[in-house]
Amino acid sequence: MKKAVLVIVGLVAIGLGGAWFSLDEDARAFLAKGQTDPNVLFWSIEERDAGFRVLDGFPVLAGARTIAAGDERLELPKGDPLPLDIDVTDYMANQRSAALVIVHKGNVVLEEYGLDFTADAKWTSFSVAKSLTSTLVGAAIADGAIRSVDDPVTDYIVDLKGSAYDDVSVAQLLTMTSGVAWNEDYGDPNSDVAQFNNHQPEEGMDTTVSYMRSLPREAPSGEKWVYKTGETNLIGILVSEATGKSLADYLSEKIWAPFGMQQDATWLLNNAGNEISGCCIQAATRDMARFGLFMLGGGRVNGKAILPENWIAAATTKQAEIGTPGEGYGYQWWTYGDGAYAAQGIFGQGIFIDEARDLIIASNANWPSAVPTEQDAQRLEFYRAV
Repeated sequence: MKKAVLVIVGLVAIGLGGAWFSLDEDARAFLAKGQTDPNVLFWSIEERDAGFRVLDGFPVLAGARTIAAGDERLELPKGDPLPLDIDVTDYMANQRSAALVIVHKGNVVLEEYGLDFTADAKWTSFSVAKSLTSTLVGAAIADGAIRSVDDPVTDYIVDLKGSAYDDVSVAQLLTMTSGVAWNEDYGDPNSDVAQFNNHQPEEGMDTTVSYMRSLPREAPSGEKWVYKTGETNLIGILVSEATGKSLADYLSEKIWAPFGMQQDATWLLNNAGNEISGCCIQAATRDMARFGLFMLGGGRVNGKAILPENWIAAATTKQAEIGTPGEGYGYQWWTYGDGAYAAQGIFGQGIFIDEARDLIIASNANWPSAVPTEQDAQRLEFYRAV
């Protein structure tokens, strides 16, 4: 409580006291926590409950860029309720779920909200953003801005020349098989994933590029899969360099606006002003379900192909072994042996897509920790039950 008082007093002291009363309920709830550390990995569960819905509203935590929606909305008609043998209320409570939207054959057959979240509110995506970022690579190839996934990464990010990324291809970035060393331990404050966004870059260089170019090689490129959020951030830089556009603007132009998302989203920025492309799209859960519909529809908008032919098949097919039988990793998508695939983010965010069943499950949550085994396994069982 003392921290919250200090934050409010600080606002008043700089002439912004009235701002407190102009904030919406979600923003006031978060501000009352007094949290100013941008590293959400080490927030309390209560701070995450309040903060995950308003991360784009506090520049002290991170800047944000708008992903503009268009004038037309793709309607999601209500279908017949899905008969489930699972108690959805208990499932959502165990998941600490904020939202659960199930779309079957284009109709919403189940939609529930928790943690005082709503259909029009925005929740951060965490690594679900990785799958959207990789899709923009496909769009850039279709546009001719990127020639091929076989190109060297350094053809597009010149500041990586002279580093361990000299012999890494775009495809190896997409599949996280660069062979460059990385530590993704969410519980370790000294891990790469905890440190790289706070890195002070070399002058004139993006934060991610500056950090990643210093990393050593641990395996030949293409031979070892290691999950690396930093490399998805490199993919974002690659797309921006190739297209000459910010990721938020490019996503809006290619998909968000023309496909008919219901509202603007935002993308959080690093300290160099570039999108944190491995994370942090603030969006309505229904719009994440709509992105699933975009994928199910073959990456087409109003009949026009936004992605190269066979891009989705390659992106959502196992390209790398991850050590789990029946599962794999594609172009920033998690793959399953039956042809289904998913975007997944820490603390329980996800888009599950099953083309054979014409099924999408979009969900947001605040798990007790970043990757708890119990909730992760329970969610997979829920997918199977649906």
